[in-house]
Amino acid sequence: MVNTKEAIKSISLFSHLSDEELELIVSMSDISSYNSDTILYYETETTDRLLFLIDGLLKVYKIDKYDNEIFLYYVYPNSMISELSNLNDNQINCFSNSEFLRDSLLLSIDFKRFKQEFLMQNEMVSKFINELIHKNQQLQCIVNRELVFDATSKVAFMLTNDLIMFNQLKRNEVALLLHIQPETLSRVLKRLVRNETITIDKGNVEILKPDELKSIYLGI
Repeated sequence: MVNTKEAIKSISLFSHLSDEELELIVSMSDISSYNSDTILYYETETTDRLLFLIDGLLKVYKIDKYDNEIFLYYVYPNSMISELSNLNDNQINCFSNSEFLRDSLLLSIDFKRFKQEFLMQNEMVSKFINELIHKNQQLQCIVNRELVFDATSKVAFMLTNDLIMFNQLKRNEVALLLHIQPETLSRVLKRLVRNETITIDKGNVEILKPDELKSIYLGI
């Protein structure tokens, strides 16, 4: 039987906490066991729990448009699993897929309570964490753009998230940024116009069906 308090103390993030603070985390925590080859979560899923690996091994990976597995990294014991994308939301979005490679133990903490009790007590701390999360999101975007997305997904992602920049840049500059050929960019834009997903007026793109555009790179 795993002692929850000792498991929490084994994680470097919590190793400096007082007994009172550790007991507070214990009150919002659970420990679960998982068998090898079990999927913890899939990309695009959400959870309201902050996850840490206590024992075992977890593989984190993504799947590209051609169903090829792209390995990202391993999570080792006493490490955080969760990939935070927004401190203001009580839900944690899953950026990638994860699978246990060995029989493992998982610590899960109520994210909403953890934020209230530890992360939101100091305004500077919360702002600093948000800045770190923003930097992490930028890295996630690069991983998707360079390793996972095909040309259409790259264009759809930029139109959804950086429409102003897209319209400010020349088309050959956009193609260079996305690492695709200008001719490929032109074909993708024409296809999106033909499908009435976007319209182009005097060189500027206007999105007509934002959900449809987003579904292109989310694969749904």
